[in-house]
Amino acid sequence: MEISAAGRLEVRITAADVGKRVSVRSLIEHAAPGEKFTDTVGVLTSWDKGVLLITRKGGESVRVAESTLVAGKVVPAAPARRRGPAASYEELARVAARAWRPVESERLGDWELRAASGFTRRANSVLPLGDPGVSLDEALGAVRRWYAERGLPAYVQTATGAEGTQELLCAELEARGWVREVTAGMWVGPLAPVADLAEPSGVVLSREADEAWLARYQRKGVSEVALRVLEAGPSVWFATVPGSEGAAPAAIGRCVVDGRWAGFAAVEVDPDLRRQGLGTAVMAALARRALDEGASAAWLQVEDENEGARALYAGMGFAAHHAYHHYREPDDRAFGR
Repeated sequence: MEISAAGRLEVRITAADVGKRVSVRSLIEHAAPGEKFTDTVGVLTSWDKGVLLITRKGGESVRVAESTLVAGKVVPAAPARRRGPAASYEELARVAARAWRPVESERLGDWELRAASGFTRRANSVLPLGDPGVSLDEALGAVRRWYAERGLPAYVQTATGAEGTQELLCAELEARGWVREVTAGMWVGPLAPVADLAEPSGVVLSREADEAWLARYQRKGVSEVALRVLEAGPSVWFATVPGSEGAAPAAIGRCVVDGRWAGFAAVEVDPDLRRQGLGTAVMAALARRALDEGASAAWLQVEDENEGARALYAGMGFAAHHAYHHYREPDDRAFGR
């Protein structure tokens, strides 16, 4: 907190600092004994009618009454990560988008509208990496019309928690009634240690998602459109650990190699065979193939509530880089439109 020469805490932020990363201390209303202040760090996304809205790294918004401020200052961007490969948000967003390509897309300025007949939010949402070239309300109107023409709900994918992410856009969407449905983390780590985690014996690699692989994939009834999404990407590999005769595979996984990056997805294990290292073996085999193709860094996406997966990936050397969210268009009936 900022302290004056006289030793007093000072508020050194104003409404002109909207969009900057700040740290504030405020009084706790109706505080328990011994709890007088609370500290909040995040992006100042609005300061309106005496209330500050601060978006934290994980995407949650905190409202702070101006009257309760005790101290506040603008703080520099989060320090460079000391673990895993360095990467910007935009680099990772573009790599992830190339690894999960839609069937059709259209540009709206620097926004990309993506659709794949509803197969996953990632392939059926807007990726807003820059200026749409029109006002936000005009852009969102165009987005809703584009998805309505395809019989799909409109989603916007945003990110928080890293340099260059979209805390301000999240706040603007929420102010317009868009609802955040899913929050997940983008995690990164060095690739070589993953390859050393297990011997790849028993893991079969293929360029195609065959019937056996799809029999284990959690999304049942995969359509031709879904197959086009799964098999598209710069260099796609599918891993399978065969099951008993006539049964679905014991484990599967998918990896997309793209320059220095290897992206892991769809790592699934037969529930009756978990905790036997099969998922680790799948990732190790895919990592070895990615190393052979020149990759050196790895990424994956994991939902916040999946605590088991988060613990597993942390043990493999992965760490959170940023959070990403999917906002769904508002129900006009709920907002009187």
